[in-house]
Amino acid sequence: MNFTDVFINRPVLAIVLSAVMLLLGLQSASQLSLREYPEVEKSVIYVQTVYPGASARTVQGFVTTPLQRRIASAKGVEYVTSESNPGFSQISVWVRLGENSTEVMTEVIAKINEARFELPRDVEDPVVTNRTGDDAIMYLALLSDEMSVQQRADYAMRSIQPVLNTVEGVGEARILSSGFFAMRIWLNPSRMAAYGITATDVNQALRRDNYVSAAGTTRGPLVRASVDAETDVKDPDGFGNIVVKQMDDKRVRLADVADIELASSNYDSAVYSSGQETIFIAITEAPGANPLEMADRVKAKLEEIKPGLPADLEIFMDSDLTIYISEALERVAITLIEATIIVILVILLFLGSLRVVTIPIIAIPLSLISVLFLIWVMGFSINLLTLLAMVIAIGLVVDDAIVVTENVHRHIENGDPPFHAAIKGAREVSLPVMAMTLTLVAVYLPIGFLGGLTGILFSEFALTLAGAVFISGVLALVLSPMMCAYFLRDHDQQGPVADWLDAKFHKLHLAYETLLDKCLKHRGAVMLFAAGIFMSLPVLYLFSQSELAPEEDSGSIFAVAKPPDYSSLDYTTYFLDEMVNAWRTIPEASHSWQVNEPSSVFGGIELIPWESRERTLEEIRQEMQAKYDKISGLEIFTFASGGLPGASSGMPIQFVLSSNSDYRELDRISDEILAEARQSGIFAFVTKDLRYSRPEISVEIDRELAARLGISMRDIGETLQIMLGEAETNRFTIEGRSYKVIPQAARDFRLTKEWLERYYLRTSGGELVPMSTVINVGKRIEPNNLKQYQQLNSATIEGFVIPPNTLGDGLDFLEKTLADVAPGYRAGYEGESRRFIEESQGFLTLFVTSLIFIYLVLSAQFNSFRDPLIVLISVPLSIFGAIVPIALGLATLNIYTQVGLLTLIGLISKHGILIVDFANKKFESGLSRHQAVLEAAALRLRPILMTTFATVLGVLP
Repeated sequence: MNFTDVFINRPVLAIVLSAVMLLLGLQSASQLSLREYPEVEKSVIYVQTVYPGASARTVQGFVTTPLQRRIASAKGVEYVTSESNPGFSQISVWVRLGENSTEVMTEVIAKINEARFELPRDVEDPVVTNRTGDDAIMYLALLSDEMSVQQRADYAMRSIQPVLNTVEGVGEARILSSGFFAMRIWLNPSRMAAYGITATDVNQALRRDNYVSAAGTTRGPLVRASVDAETDVKDPDGFGNIVVKQMDDKRVRLADVADIELASSNYDSAVYSSGQETIFIAITEAPGANPLEMADRVKAKLEEIKPGLPADLEIFMDSDLTIYISEALERVAITLIEATIIVILVILLFLGSLRVVTIPIIAIPLSLISVLFLIWVMGFSINLLTLLAMVIAIGLVVDDAIVVTENVHRHIENGDPPFHAAIKGAREVSLPVMAMTLTLVAVYLPIGFLGGLTGILFSEFALTLAGAVFISGVLALVLSPMMCAYFLRDHDQQGPVADWLDAKFHKLHLAYETLLDKCLKHRGAVMLFAAGIFMSLPVLYLFSQSELAPEEDSGSIFAVAKPPDYSSLDYTTYFLDEMVNAWRTIPEASHSWQVNEPSSVFGGIELIPWESRERTLEEIRQEMQAKYDKISGLEIFTFASGGLPGASSGMPIQFVLSSNSDYRELDRISDEILAEARQSGIFAFVTKDLRYSRPEISVEIDRELAARLGISMRDIGETLQIMLGEAETNRFTIEGRSYKVIPQAARDFRLTKEWLERYYLRTSGGELVPMSTVINVGKRIEPNNLKQYQQLNSATIEGFVIPPNTLGDGLDFLEKTLADVAPGYRAGYEGESRRFIEESQGFLTLFVTSLIFIYLVLSAQFNSFRDPLIVLISVPLSIFGAIVPIALGLATLNIYTQVGLLTLIGLISKHGILIVDFANKKFESGLSRHQAVLEAAALRLRPILMTTFATVLGVLP
């Protein structure tokens, strides 16, 4: 007695088990969150340190190097990069995918504390931030004709940001602005010289008379009271009244030597919305949050905020990626329905009876709904990849039920009554069905244990698909035989359509049997043909183009502009109108956003919805690029966003040269590689981040003369730092919030190097001398910034390729060029390029591991080490059909096609299992090996064709 007999004899048991699975799935559906992709903890820890007034080389030597030397040894760190600029160091600590970023950040902070004693005294405390997850998914913009940018930023910080941070699901509401309020002390060197005041005098006066005190409390016999000593200053007039110097009967106040205003803390950046200067509030989702529900709550909260805004202040949603996520999920859901309809029609065309078709069709909703329980148990979400797994599963979950139903149907055609046909048919295919189910599960199991981006992203896809297939296998052995026994009719009660189809398939059966018989008699030719296909696979694989993932139309096009390295913010702002006017002539463009800095411009253009566009995103991008190419003075390139989370950071091509060599040698080598790349015809845009083009003023000090005058190096350094460095002296408060106090020479007094010579120093005798007395000012050209990769000096070549070239083509060219230009140099990768290299290296291992898993499962099922080889020998032949269009350039090898190739292993193995199992049974019954193979293959032709067409057409939408 077979275990399937139990469910045929006890139909209520089969129905109850199926109903329990259905109810568990329905209950789990309401508990699952909706996301675009599985949650990927893509974390970068930034360590930002300000050293006011220091040169880039000083910052690198005294700040960046000691910090990153310690940080690099922290556990869970994938790699470390750094950038040293004048007055500023940024170390980027890339956390390994899957690691707990909070634990890594704790260790990074501990490493920083260990290195703190090595840093110069004037270095500000390093600021450590952890950017976890993807970038912000919503951007709010604040516009006003009357309120300044600083007023808007301050209002947002006080009144809007705290409210948004309390919304359920919001990880952070971050304000992006050109700057917040600061008390700017604009020093006039000429007036300072007239009063005999130095920059150090001003700094000391500010520290002395703007003092935040904690006075303590008074304690009486019955009452105690806190003491608030107003020793700090709160407004520009108060700062202007600070006494800097006492001259006989006259006091020199700060207002006598400086202009004081409440202004911006930063004059080196600005943000714009469609050409209007604004501030943004970037909203990120909390880990595990449902972005769609979070977006709805934010929008509802926004409507509550609007009535209380100042009359002239407008707040609106500038960018909302959840719209794209919602539309994408909706499209996949529609595809799910379309695939279901197609599979139903395919099965109907093969079987010709609605009554027969009903049995395998029931497996679709039961499997897909029941698998929701497994998704919930495993902590997954409903996202594009789990939905994609369900779409693919539609063609797979009916396979097992089709095999059972078709075999029972065959016995009914041979004259058996439905009940006996169900008993006999289910017994015959129970072992193959279990083998087929376990085979597909075995294909995807290695993905679940895989690390890297593929493992994190596609474990949800793989385990969802494997779970659906496993459930379908259970249903095929529990529910399908029972339904066949009680739902099917005797053969003579079939309709004319079913009889007509049976006759047609009988003819096809005979034709196939004849053809197969000829092939079996010419085994040498067949084996030679198969060997030729097998040997062609490595060649086709080598000729296949590869990339991490195909571009997706998210409705956004990004633009990066590179101005000359010596440019100021005024320079990049000068081209703002031209850039805005360029995209406004494109009908599909909706609005834009832009962040301007002295050394770069980064922006994006949001497009109108998909359904309102006739052109593809790539066609629109090409037109936009052509318009931007006409803007002289900026090097502008456009690109679409990457398709996967955890992959993109900047441009797709990020090829890093790292060495102990100095930057001039790196500059020379990278120049040669860049020249070759630009002539190759592979790249649409390619540039490098290292350029010797930034003018730097060198100050040489006559130490001997300075010593005779009693002027210390600290006096000179502090004077330059105060006048030029934009350094924070201390802070003041307005209505409970503190802001920076920044003394600095007014802009007109630091335009040229000659002004450095007019700043004054005090000698040991109390006299003032111009700085030109002890310094010589010169000019030199330095790198635009000093970058390092894994603690080595580095230069990065970045860009993107011209279609049909792929990311893999671009990286291959750069690697070969590097080997020719500078043998011995080692290449590194960042961003999407790094993920591509990691994932492509692991695919072949994953492929082989899946084959081994299947082989072991089949060996256990067949109790033979030979039969699984017969099943798997067809895998390379089927791979040939998939790899040919890829090699011809119709598709690429990417993270999706690689998973598709893995799926193909399972599908083809399922077909082989059916034939091998039946052939073994025929052989055991006394038939010759030739006749057993012939009858088994012909007998299983109909279900194999049916499952193949159901799978292929099911994924077509």
